[in-house]
Amino acid sequence: MIEKHIVLEDIDPMMLYGVGNVHLQMIKALYPKLRIVARDNVLRVMGDHEQMDLFARQIEQMRLHVLKFNRITDEDILDIVNGQKTKDEAVKGVVVYSLSGRPIKSRSENQQRLIDAFEESDMVFAVGPAGTGKTYLSIALAVKALKEKQAKRIVLSRPAVEAGEKLGFLPGDMKDKIDPYLQPLYDALEDMLPATKLQDMMEKHTIQIAPLAFMRGRTLNDAVVILDEAQNTTSAQIKMFLTRMGWNTKMIITGDLTQIDLPRETKSGLREALHILKGIEGISIVELSKKDIVRHKLVTRIVNAYEDYEKIRDKERRDDEAPS
Repeated sequence: MIEKHIVLEDIDPMMLYGVGNVHLQMIKALYPKLRIVARDNVLRVMGDHEQMDLFARQIEQMRLHVLKFNRITDEDILDIVNGQKTKDEAVKGVVVYSLSGRPIKSRSENQQRLIDAFEESDMVFAVGPAGTGKTYLSIALAVKALKEKQAKRIVLSRPAVEAGEKLGFLPGDMKDKIDPYLQPLYDALEDMLPATKLQDMMEKHTIQIAPLAFMRGRTLNDAVVILDEAQNTTSAQIKMFLTRMGWNTKMIITGDLTQIDLPRETKSGLREALHILKGIEGISIVELSKKDIVRHKLVTRIVNAYEDYEKIRDKERRDDEAPS
């Protein structure tokens, strides 16, 4: 009889063990010739060499299933033990799965263009109105790259457009002051990664979330780097960010040119970058539109209403400025 320790890396072991260890008990019953003891993310297995090798291969398949789909069922375990494909593996075009098991995939033609652009280009600009899934899908692509070890870390950033006086009035230390600006990024990550695993990744800096000002002076290698709300960068800020790009790194820059919060006299760095970098090899620009909005149906109506209002206001401004 030999003994082997198997480490369940990159997953929350409780997802494999099941509530009340129900999956673990099932696994033990499926391998009656082995003695299996679980301690946190380590399985201590004792038995003969042949059974041990089979168990190690199949438990690795179960680990990969949990890593990819954020869940595993009794049926999945039986399919793996019997050498069959699980139902989840039959679903096509999925980027990653949410913690609830919901497949995260493109829901429009332009969202698919964003996915394709990420595969083909090292730098992608995704521009479009609120609700088109720019940020969420970009983070899903980053999480996929991290899970598949195509990248060693994820770096997420946003400009804090009110980085002066208003931040100073917020309570707490610097992290407390900037976290409200970064909350949408946390929300997306929390939907795709178990809380304990996300916390561990952030403590180890595998996932880093920081305001744009913290990017200065860095070189970002082996990473997927996302700049969100880029319409609120200045020309100098976005140039600084884009030149942080290092080896084996992909960048996604998202923004909505209809929601610029900069002072009126300040030009949006995103608008300028799109003009300067158009047609540069290795850079893709994906434009999303109202047709790509995937939030509540009212979001589309709200976007339409504001567009109509802006058109009327622009016409009135031109009429007022016209010589009489």
